[in-house]
Amino acid sequence: MKNVNKELNDEKLLKKRDLLKSASIGLGIVYILAIAILIYLFVTRGTQNVPSTILIPIFAMIAVFIPLLINLSLLNKEIKSRNL
Repeated sequence: MKNVNKELNDEKLLKKRDLLKSASIGLGIVYILAIAILIYLFVTRGTQNVPSTILIPIFAMIAVFIPLLINLSLLNKEIKSRNL
């Protein structure tokens, strides 16, 4: 597997890291809010009155969030290897 980050210059690498970091913070906030809403629905309506399709976005967010964090980790390793 080829590391695409080695081909980027220093400025683009830092810019990409900042973009991924802000995206992960934003998605993390949305994820926490979604879980809070889900807990609220379970507490107020009970588990019988809440449709199970509400759980689909929660699991979809995990599928998006994990590769984003992996890519951010690879970027941070490349930045560290370049001593930036």
